[in-house]
Amino acid sequence: MIYRHHIAPPRAFTQFSHDLIRHPRLSSDAVRLLTWQLSLPEGARDTLSRTAERANIGATAFTRAKRQLKDEGFVHERRVQGPGGHWVTQQLVSNVPLNPAEAAKLLARMPVGPGGGTMTERVSPQVAPGRRNPAVGEPTAPLSDGHPDTDTRGDTSHRPPEPPERTAPAVAEPAPPARPAAGTERFLEEAHALASGYRDLDPALRGIPRAMDAELTDLTARWLAAGHPPTAVRTHILRGLPDDDTAVRRPGGLLRHLLREVPPAPVPAPSASTVDTLPSAPPAPPVHPAGPRLSARLTGTRECEGDHVQPMLFRPVADETRCPGCITRFSCTPVTFAT
Repeated sequence: MIYRHHIAPPRAFTQFSHDLIRHPRLSSDAVRLLTWQLSLPEGARDTLSRTAERANIGATAFTRAKRQLKDEGFVHERRVQGPGGHWVTQQLVSNVPLNPAEAAKLLARMPVGPGGGTMTERVSPQVAPGRRNPAVGEPTAPLSDGHPDTDTRGDTSHRPPEPPERTAPAVAEPAPPARPAAGTERFLEEAHALASGYRDLDPALRGIPRAMDAELTDLTARWLAAGHPPTAVRTHILRGLPDDDTAVRRPGGLLRHLLREVPPAPVPAPSASTVDTLPSAPPAPPVHPAGPRLSARLTGTRECEGDHVQPMLFRPVADETRCPGCITRFSCTPVTFAT
């Protein structure tokens, strides 16, 4: 149970409607801001923000309260420009809701003076602009750019050189596509398949650009046309790789350097039957394939002659030509057990 005790104040009081104090859509801060403004004496010019500071209403709460008062029609604002060119914001606070048309009529009765206030207020003579004498002549736009119309080059003895005549730039004709070397056309298909597998020879060659496939195919075709088998081309590339774990920064340029010079193909050794039929002749000096020295990690290795997807190098124990995997696969035979 609650009891209420009320004594009517003898002075300094303001009457408010119950609908205003008990408004369902106004917060306590909005009601406090509105009643504070309506309780100010006649002629006070405290703005809503100044009233919020005096009422200890925070910035966020003030923004929310002001928006609620504007939505319900208790507060109206407009920006106008006075005779002195100053822009001011007029605020209208009412104890009853007003629509925009009613608020505009009330604000129109309070014209803005030269200093930004109303016409009834005293205006400082330093703020109000004085009368000025008009300038003589017609107004003209100032010159912002351009040059004088007269030619001033004849006024000096150091004349600048005459600019050369402009001619249309010659359009460069596109270069014809590079043609493969003579005699290598029939090896292009095999060379393309061989060049596509260079990236799988060594991890250092995985960064070969795809744009160099055509150039590497042409270089490889020259090796095949000279009589070098694919095994010799792969071995030559592996010999040219660094053997001290040095990183290959440009693998495509390294392969271009290795395949640019084509050495002569080695002469195959004659068979036993051919030796018996040929007349005796002084033995020919052994022919060694030209090329860089084999790296230390590939010394003693041999390419397997078995069926592999890519070249398979292994280190033979004797003179075998197949890797241990191929030997094991070919030596094992299926066995069927009777049940």
